[in-house]
Amino acid sequence: MPLVAHNDLPSFDRLRAEGVTVLSAERAARQEIRELHVGLLNMMPDAALEATERQFMRLIGQSNPIAQFHVHLFTLDELPRGAKAAAHVARHYERFADLRAAGLDALIITGANVGHADLTQEPFWNPLREVINWAWDNVTSTLCSCLTTHAVMQFRYGQTRVCQEKKVWGVYPHRVVDQRHPLVADVNTRFDVPHSRWNDISRAQFEAAGVRVLVEGERGVHLAVSADGLRQVFFQGHPEYDTVSLLKEYKRDLLLAARGELPSPAPFPAHYFGARARAILEEYAARLRAPAGGAEAGEFPEALIVPGLDNTWHDTAVAVVGNWIGCVYQVTHRERSKPFMPGVDPANPLGL
Repeated sequence: MPLVAHNDLPSFDRLRAEGVTVLSAERAARQEIRELHVGLLNMMPDAALEATERQFMRLIGQSNPIAQFHVHLFTLDELPRGAKAAAHVARHYERFADLRAAGLDALIITGANVGHADLTQEPFWNPLREVINWAWDNVTSTLCSCLTTHAVMQFRYGQTRVCQEKKVWGVYPHRVVDQRHPLVADVNTRFDVPHSRWNDISRAQFEAAGVRVLVEGERGVHLAVSADGLRQVFFQGHPEYDTVSLLKEYKRDLLLAARGELPSPAPFPAHYFGARARAILEEYAARLRAPAGGAEAGEFPEALIVPGLDNTWHDTAVAVVGNWIGCVYQVTHRERSKPFMPGVDPANPLGL
């Protein structure tokens, strides 16, 4: 499914360099391929803003070639931004009001950093509710990532996330527990997914809300869908992560702990670093804790770690997102103001 570069977003050039097919708007206009318009509500903080664009656009662009994808980026005005990120948003992102008027075929909503245990106190709470409620009636399917899954489960289903004793942090094995749904058609019955979260919605909570669990792992549910089978898709993990994403999070937390901004040293993410990487990082952490601290520790040894990292989740992530797009393509109306084709039952659009 080629992405269409309908603006000058820098992420398009980065994706082209990786080998992802990205068409110019002029070339796309000459092809007789159906368009799908996918919104991406990016709520990530400044440091991860552009990486998150590329992660989700990469998954979309690497799925099956049945449509041209116009990805429409937007964010929430209520989220604080530094000058550089604000300029990037002002130049390349669209306004929700305009997208609402034009319509979308599908919507992805990223996670976000939070500062409160109570999500209702976050600045994004009310505007996110507005987007989700609009999408329920006007978008064929909304894919909710991690924090957004927790927010939607709270305000739409009355299920509040539960803080865990330890951070769910690493790459965990998962198993398909409901093979009948087309979202998991032809994917491995066992596969890995990265997680990075303190909070959890349990399987019992999903099921109490009438939400159908499709994939579960040793640290809880990863993939679930609303009762109609498509309107809302929930991820608790981060299948969009790059190979180095958890390494960058580990580096951030390790340096914060060294400065006294976290109460304890960063633990290793589970099932991610090999023995050599752990030894290198333990030595570096010891130098950080030495009396001279960061002055003697030197640069973080990222160049020594990256060659030994494995990615055991990306292929399955592409397959699941490809299945999701296929479902949207199957039932969405050609007029973007109408989320379903005539004759499609909104309560069971996939005929499950």
